[in-house]
Amino acid sequence: MLTLAFEHSAEHAAVIVWDAQCDLAMALTEAYRRCLPDATFIEFGNLSPDEVLAAFERLSPKDLVVLIQSTSFRLNEFRLRVELFKRSLKVIEHPHLSRMIGDEALLYIDSLAYDPVYFRGVGNALKSRFDSAQVGIIESGGEQLIFPSGFEPCKLNVGDYRNMQNIGGQFPIGEVFTESKNLEAVHGRVRISVFGDTSFMVNKPTLPITLVIDKGRVTNTIHSTSEFDRVLENIRADEGEVWLRELGLGLNRTFTQDRTVGDIGTFERMCGVHLSLGAKHGSYAKPQITKKLARHHVDVFAIAESFKLDDEVIYRDGAWQINDR
Repeated sequence: MLTLAFEHSAEHAAVIVWDAQCDLAMALTEAYRRCLPDATFIEFGNLSPDEVLAAFERLSPKDLVVLIQSTSFRLNEFRLRVELFKRSLKVIEHPHLSRMIGDEALLYIDSLAYDPVYFRGVGNALKSRFDSAQVGIIESGGEQLIFPSGFEPCKLNVGDYRNMQNIGGQFPIGEVFTESKNLEAVHGRVRISVFGDTSFMVNKPTLPITLVIDKGRVTNTIHSTSEFDRVLENIRADEGEVWLRELGLGLNRTFTQDRTVGDIGTFERMCGVHLSLGAKHGSYAKPQITKKLARHHVDVFAIAESFKLDDEVIYRDGAWQINDR
């Protein structure tokens, strides 16, 4: 990951900020000690916020910062990753590690393995297809969710930073995402097996939940649960209705419908299709959405037997059927 994705070398400095609040955080810290023996290691909590920030001040553009967080570090009013990007630093962020224990921690470690041929090849192939496609259809256990009006230009999170202003982000990686050009054109039904609950944890109901989508909004559910109802109620209370926005194409083969971890932000990379509920999706501006009033972005994971773009099946049986060309 350090060599192939970040192209980090000994000529650049590295600072690793870590905590000892969970086993996974300590394991990752030890791994970075072995890979970056000359780096500066700072245990979060042993220094004041000003002292931590002072360590960043000594860095130069293209130097590396790694944040190993059992929860999420807070340094006064700073949004830490944004502040580091402003300084042209490379950033690897491992947040909310305490949500993954035991075997889940081992899955998280496995998900960090970086295969540039796979991630970049499939990622760029997906972007090429979606950027020119007119219609997308998710086949979902006898139901169909239809995107009939084309897609916004895809964004890539595949560990290829050569043409990007900011280098790094939240790990693990492995995602391509877009949304419908016309949100109100999206319609149909989709069955979901997993959703992010009100604690930002992976919630897998006993029975899949069917979402009924009309004019880009969730208008009904079948086999819902009390926790999923709470998610929808929170969105409606703040936004009035439940928009379907992001269409996420996960690439990380460590995670599947059956091989999960507790943290929803980690599981979002699952090899498959996820969607977001709520008006918040800062990557794309839409006339129906007032950005300052958009507060919710809840990931839900589709049961997708297949995904068809125009006349090409690009996803089937848990794997992407596509390569760069």
